[in-house]
Amino acid sequence: MDKFTNSAWFMRIVAFALAALLFISINFEMESDKKSLGLSTAPEISTETIENVPVEVYYDRENLVVSGVPEAVDVTLKGAKSLLINAKNQRDFKVYVDLSDPAISMGDRTVTFKISDLNEKLVATIDPEYAEVNVQERVTKEFPVEAEYNSSLLEEGYTAGQPTVSPKTVKITGAKDAIEQISYVKANLEISKGLNETVNSKATVKALDRDLNKLDVTIEPSTVSVSLEVSIPSKTVSIAPKQTGKTKDGIRITSISVDPKEVTLFGSETSLEKIDEVVLPVNISKIDGDTELELDLDKPESVQKMSLGKAKVKIRTEKVDVDEENAEPVVEEEEPETEQKQEEQVVEEEAEEDEPAAIESKTFNNIQIVPVGIQDDQNAELESDVTSITLLGEADDLKKITKDDINLTVDVSNLDEGTHDVDLAVTVPEGVEWELDSKTVSVTISQKDEET
Repeated sequence: MDKFTNSAWFMRIVAFALAALLFISINFEMESDKKSLGLSTAPEISTETIENVPVEVYYDRENLVVSGVPEAVDVTLKGAKSLLINAKNQRDFKVYVDLSDPAISMGDRTVTFKISDLNEKLVATIDPEYAEVNVQERVTKEFPVEAEYNSSLLEEGYTAGQPTVSPKTVKITGAKDAIEQISYVKANLEISKGLNETVNSKATVKALDRDLNKLDVTIEPSTVSVSLEVSIPSKTVSIAPKQTGKTKDGIRITSISVDPKEVTLFGSETSLEKIDEVVLPVNISKIDGDTELELDLDKPESVQKMSLGKAKVKIRTEKVDVDEENAEPVVEEEEPETEQKQEEQVVEEEAEEDEPAAIESKTFNNIQIVPVGIQDDQNAELESDVTSITLLGEADDLKKITKDDINLTVDVSNLDEGTHDVDLAVTVPEGVEWELDSKTVSVTISQKDEET
């Protein structure tokens, strides 16, 4: 055995085996290292499509307007799978159109999409490959804004003035061709159905061509303030108490008065023209003596609303002898009167019937006339803001009345610009009548100066 192990052939065989083992071990470790570093000699090739990649456009934005470039494109990448996954997740590449050449001409042109910052080992295909674009000179121009609204949404009986806009003009920037196509600049006021009050709101401004197509331009400011004054015609009429039912036995109604004596009605002008008073039914069947009631006013069908829903009624009575009231008159035979006596009796009866009541008058000077209903954007100037009024009534009632008990107003809520003769509305204490030198006053309406 010792002789065999000490032989030259044994040593050669052992050396060859060790060399083979060493070769196999080294090659195995190198293959492992290559795979761990992604250096495989045969990498896996794949394709991946990335959708909606934004497109950047390079051009002179101060002087030019470019249209027709899509906002995004699809990019298909081909290459090693590991690189594709990284590109898809990071999206660190860019798709762009380059129109930055200062010598670029105006008009239509075809441009090709380009890609940058992409790994050079990946191949990219862009869909679409190119775009038809339009290059125009950038223009800015000032236009007046016109407000509009749907008038059919106004509630029945209500009217609206012309809507006002603030600011009245806007600056519109866009391609020269687009600016030249502008025919209307509108601010549409969004309102709901049943409009019955003044509206103050914001509205978006749109630029439209003559066919009312919206144009692709930039508007500054993009929204404006719009005010729409909504009102309703009014008319002041008297309240007329009307007895209903039958009085109780032994009670006689001597007077019925109502406070206030007038009510203001609101509705269409044609409806108001037909109404001169509002009847207030007063049931007297349960009245036992002097009474004060608060009764509901019935709104006429053609009227939208009234300034009052109730009115106070004061009823004055006197007691009478039921037997005397119901007794048959006794006819006694009298001696025939002479013609002279008959004439004297007639004269006396007429004198008693024509005897005037104890009515006196009292005049108040420099009573202030107050305008009511002035719109926020208007001024109201009276030709004379004071007047004299004469009250008629019993002396005891007149003594208690002072200037503070008298109110004179003039309603200017529905007046347009210009000078108008307007009826005075008079409020005085109950039980007296009044007289004016003139029942109207001249009012001049003008627009307030806008603040700068």
